[in-house]
Amino acid sequence: MKIARTIAVIALIFLGVTACIGAVPMIIDPSGRLMRMPLALLEHSPFHSFLFPAFILLFANGILSLAIAIAVLRKVGGYALGVAFQGCVLAGWITIEVLMIRSIIWAHYVYWAIAVVLIVSGWTLTRTARTTSTGS
Repeated sequence: MKIARTIAVIALIFLGVTACIGAVPMIIDPSGRLMRMPLALLEHSPFHSFLFPAFILLFANGILSLAIAIAVLRKVGGYALGVAFQGCVLAGWITIEVLMIRSIIWAHYVYWAIAVVLIVSGWTLTRTARTTSTGS
């Protein structure tokens, strides 16, 4: 259980920090120039700038990940489901991003892997919590 918690915390903090680092420049400059991302990436999406996607990234993968990491560290009830939920949010985010930009880069594979790590860690923590509470 300690290993799963440690892995979850590391993955959540990495995700949270990198999501915030990616979102803030897009909020500052929604044209994408600051991050050298052409607006053409959004051609097949409902967005006309990077502003709305940046806010989604900031809250759904940045702030939420860091909040769940704090919950894991403090062992707040239900934190295991939060870990798995964040993995699902991340997997959905990356999948939708790939479908909208119609391209895959190496970072997508990294974040899909992190999503799997979070889902598996959360599932492991949920199972461990269940067996501990039932006394098995």
